[in-house]
This record gives sequence, structure tokens and C-alpha cells, in this order.
Amino acid sequence: MVTGRLRTAMLPQKKKSSKKGHKLTKAQRARQQKEEEERKQREEEEARLLAQRQEQERIEREKKLKEIRRLELKDEERREGELEELHHLLQENQEKAAQWKTNTAETIKWERYMRCDSAPDPTEQRDINTYISLWRDDPEVNITQVLRQCHCALQLTEELEVLLEEVSDPQEAQKFQESFVNLQEIIHLKHTLAAEEILKAANKNINPETENMQTEIADDNVTLSLWANLRKRKRFKGFHFEKAGLGFELPKSLAVKDIAVRILHTRYDHLSVLARMTPKATHTPTCSSIGRSKESLGGVASSVMEKKESLKGEVGESDEVQSIHGSEGGKSSESLGSSKNTSGSWESRRSHVLTQMEMIGADSDPTATQFTKTGSDEAVDLMKYTPLGGVFYYGVFHLPPQAHLVNHWEIREIVDSGLKVFLYNPEASSSDDSEASDSPHVGVSVMLPDWVLFLKTPKIALWDAAGTRWVGGVMDFTHQEAEAKVSFRMPSFQPFVLMQETYANLPFQSWELRPLSNNSAMFSIHGALLPLSITVQDNLCMLQSDQERGFAHILGKWMSRSALQRAMVKAGINIFVNEHTDRYVSTCRKDPNTELAAYEQMALFASACAFSWSRWNTKCGDEGLVMQVCEHLSPTPVPEGLWSLYLLGAQRVQRLEMTEKSETFSVDHHPGSEFHSTFIHMLRDRMSPEGAARTRKSGFQFVEAVQGLLCSTRPLRFSS
Repeated sequence: MVTGRLRTAMLPQKKKSSKKGHKLTKAQRARQQKEEEERKQREEEEARLLAQRQEQERIEREKKLKEIRRLELKDEERREGELEELHHLLQENQEKAAQWKTNTAETIKWERYMRCDSAPDPTEQRDINTYISLWRDDPEVNITQVLRQCHCALQLTEELEVLLEEVSDPQEAQKFQESFVNLQEIIHLKHTLAAEEILKAANKNINPETENMQTEIADDNVTLSLWANLRKRKRFKGFHFEKAGLGFELPKSLAVKDIAVRILHTRYDHLSVLARMTPKATHTPTCSSIGRSKESLGGVASSVMEKKESLKGEVGESDEVQSIHGSEGGKSSESLGSSKNTSGSWESRRSHVLTQMEMIGADSDPTATQFTKTGSDEAVDLMKYTPLGGVFYYGVFHLPPQAHLVNHWEIREIVDSGLKVFLYNPEASSSDDSEASDSPHVGVSVMLPDWVLFLKTPKIALWDAAGTRWVGGVMDFTHQEAEAKVSFRMPSFQPFVLMQETYANLPFQSWELRPLSNNSAMFSIHGALLPLSITVQDNLCMLQSDQERGFAHILGKWMSRSALQRAMVKAGINIFVNEHTDRYVSTCRKDPNTELAAYEQMALFASACAFSWSRWNTKCGDEGLVMQVCEHLSPTPVPEGLWSLYLLGAQRVQRLEMTEKSETFSVDHHPGSEFHSTFIHMLRDRMSPEGAARTRKSGFQFVEAVQGLLCSTRPLRFSS
């Protein structure tokens, strides 16, 4: 019994439910009811405020749309007048500029005529042909005199290059090309004859230390480094020309040959001009170019290709020799060659050299084929890469017969074959060489020219004479950046060139165009690798930069815009674009017509307004352009708070309400501003009387120079 009661007691007892615990008190019910009423009131108030806000927004939106419609109607009413005024301003400037160019060209032509010197007019093919014929018949082979003559001829080729860039008539282009090729051919011929004369006297100019002949001769256009193998030591490996900053290494098989090595460095680059003249299948550009596109020179180049064949062979391996002023060991250039040719008929030698130029083009083809097979036979894209620092003609020649004294008589073998190329076959050399460790390839070391800026490690391209093109294929390439020196090997003796990516400094990180005074402005660009500025004064431009290495020779010098552009490209600081640039630079796409209209009008107001890069330009779509603008009449930098954003479209220009520091892009126009059909009329709305007066005084030369800078760099398109 006890046990049963204990068990019963140990069982858990069920809690008794109490309805009384769930009942709300009167106070609780009142509080709950009050909270419910307050919640409903809040919801009703929120709904009322939302409706009120929505109604206000609707009213504001309708008001804004009504205002926009009013501004659009006002813009439409004055559109014709604004466009007509802009057209008149542009046409007036263009006509004045065209007339000024015509007058300048006539003045230059008249001054050339009045000089009464032997320099021909490069635009007259008959004058050029007469000049070439007279020079070809001149028997002068003294190196100093030849280089003086070549200097005059090179000035003509430079003028012809400019004419080829500017010409639009295919017939005129063909005429200029023929003159260019003919001049280039005679320059190479004269260099070859002068080099032969130097090498004939090699044994009279032996260096006592090396027991060979070596000389370094230079003028403003070329640097000639010549070495004659007189000692023929098998252990000879190479030689370094201190003044020229050039060195070479020979395979062991050549160390015992009667040869002469020549590295001719020309500051000019005629080979790339020939490569661009050669008709090739090219990629169709994907972007629209600004302004008129010029006729392709390739289409008319075929008629002059036959005249290039002899030259092509010569520069392939029988490269010409150019030089001036002095040799190693204190000997003058006069001691290296006589003033007149005294060994055989000059005419027979000249004819043989011309024939030899054609022959060598064929003889060098097997070597060139071997080269391109061992390396890369793909042609270098001369739009993607730009040759810099001129051309290095690296060649090996048979040493001409040397004079010997016998019983006080000087005996020389007379050979009318001219300077002959030594055809070097690296495969045969490798198989004949008993020492497998000796490389059959030829080595070169080059100090980078101090008048060129390499923004990146330079690339090396070799000249393929058979294909009239630059190709790759060098081996063991090294770049000593601290010493500004490159070294490499190649299978055969060929001209080579240093190259850099054409658009290494693009896209631009930012840009600014600000006025300095009337008809004066500064165009600043912060490139991908190098910032720089160009000051414009009337029709002249001047480059400025904190970096001096590579282009100190053009810093701070006034020149025309086109001349500055050529000088900058040759110095390796390219900021200029063309219709092919978008294939190599990834940027935002913009409507080219809108872009051109912007540059034209920016140039008109560049004396009074500052224009600058905006980060919103890449986010406003393809049809619009966004930039920062303000009136600025002082030569000092623009204060940051003065800038306003403007949106330029194909049909309308407006000032934006947003700023450069806004978080999101918006096309809302600035309150109180209007719409205009042209950029200049938009800017006039906020311009002071002093600023407006300055724009009216802008000269056509200044306007054209600024417009040319903007159109050739296209900062609104090629900025990131």
C-alpha cells in the first residue's frame, strides 16, 4: 500500500489550466486599442505624405517636362541661326587658312627660285630628274664631299615625305614617290662608292694596337663604323666602336676571311617608307576617321616598285657606306680616300654597282629565307610598332684589293666590280666549323640613341629585302636598362631597326586645354606613361616636359604643328592617332561627327575658355560627349571650383546639373540654363564681355593650330 502511494506521488502532476491567466485586463485592452489606432493614423499619414510627395513629384516632373519642352522649342526657333553663324565662322577661318597656306607655299617657291642654287623644287619632277642626272655623272667619291652632297639630297627626301603625307591626288602621289625612290637610290649609290674608296686604303690606316683598320666617321645624318680584317686572326671575336656606341661579334669562320664589316647608322629611315609604299593586303579600319581621309599611297606605289628593286637589293646586304670627318688614330677623312677616283673608269664602276644592286637582291634571298625560317617570318605591323632611332645597316663585304709598294712603285689590282657583298651562309659555317661551341650567328650591341625616348623595352626588327618589309627573328636579346644598351644575335648580316609600340602612351589619363592669353593656349596631356604639354602661340607650337632624355633637342623650340608632330613621333613620344588607332587602343566609342564638331568649336573659344577631361565622358554613351568647361582669362591654372560639366550631342548642347564629384551620372540640365544647337552659343550664355571680346579676336592661324592638335590627338575619344 505504501509502495503504491509512493509511486502515485512520484508521477508528475498535470498543471491545471487557468483561463483567468489569458484574460486581458481593462488597462491592457485600452493600451492595445490605442496602439492600433496610432498605427492606423501613422499609416494614413504615411499614405497621405506619399500621395502628397508623389503629387509633388508629378507636378515637378510635369513642370520640368514643360520647361524642357519650352527650352527645346526655344532651341528649335534659333537653331538655324546658330548653325548658320557657326558655319560662317568655320568657313571664314578655313578660307583664310587655305589662302595663307597657298601664299606661304608660293613664297617658299619664289625664295627657292631666287636663291639660284642647285637645289631643285621637289614638286617639279623634271627638276628632280635633272638634279639626279647631274649628280650621278659627278665622279666625286671623297667621303666629305659625298656626305655634303647627300645632306642636300636628304633635305629633298624630307620635303617629299611631307608632300606624300599631305597629297590627296593619286597622280601627284605617284610623281612624288618616283622622285623619292630615285633620290634614295642615288644616295645609296654615292655612299657605296665612297665606302669603297675608304676600304681601298685600309692597309694605309692600320691601327697599331689591333693591327686592323677601324674608323668611326659621323655627320648630322649618319654614323659610319668601318672595320677591315687585315690581320686575320682566328681567335678574333669582335670589336666595339666607342664613339658610335656600336659593337659586333663575328663567327669564327669569318675571322680568317678578307672581309670588311660595316655598321652604318642613319638617323633617317628610308626603308620603312619603302615598306609602307609596298602594296599589301591591309585590314579594313573599323573606326571612322576625323576629317577627310587621304588616298592610300599603296594604291599608286606599284608603278614605282620596279625602280625600287635595285635599291632593295642594295639595302638588303650590300648596304651603302656613309661618313664624314675623321678616323681613329687622328687621321683625317681626307687621308682615307682620294678626292677623285683614280682606279679605272668611274662610269663602268657606276654601271656595275647598279647591276650589282639588282644582283644582290636575288643573291641575298636564300639568306633572307633562312633567316625568316629560323626566326619569325611574320611582317612587323608598322601601325602597331614605330621604328625609332634610324636604321642600322649591318653588312660584311669583300675587302677590296690593297695597294702594295714594290721598288718604290705602288701596285694595285684594278677591279671594276665595285664593293662586293660577302654572302655569309650560317648553316654552311656551322657545318664547317670544327668547334661546335662557336655560334654561327652574328652578334650586335647597340647603345640606344640619346635623341630618342624608349618608353618600354625596345624591340628589334630585321629588314627582309625580298619582301620589302620588317620582320622579327633575333636571338639572345638582352636589354641593359641602366646602360641604355641592347645586345642580340641574328643569323645573317641584315639592316635592323629599334622599334617601340606606337601607342605606348595611350590611352590618356587626363587632358586640359586652357588659355594663356589672346591667341595663346596650353594643351596638357597626362599620357599612360608620360605627361607633357604643348604651348600654342598663333600658328606655332612648343613642346614642354619635365622629362628631357630622348627629346631635349625639340623641347622649348617653336615650330609648326605638323613639324612638331613629326619631330615628336621620331623622338618616340607619340600622342597622335589616326583611323587605325582603335585597333590597338581600347577606349570608349564616340560619334566622330559630334567629336569633330566639338574640336572645331573648342578651337574657336580656346583663347577664353578652358576645357578639361571628365570621368563621365566614358559613361554617357556613344552619342554624347562630356567635358569640364569654364571661362578663364588668366594664364594661371584653373581653380577647381570654377568647372562646370557640359553634355554635347548631335543635336543639342546643355550644361549639366551634376558635378565631377557626383556619385551617379544624370542628364538633368542645370537650373536656369538653356539648350543650344552649338557649343559656342552654349558657352556664350555665361561668358563675360571680356571673354566674348577675346574670342572675337582669335586669329585663324591660332584656331587652325588648336583644332589640328585636337583632331590629331582626339582626347575625347582616346582618354580612359
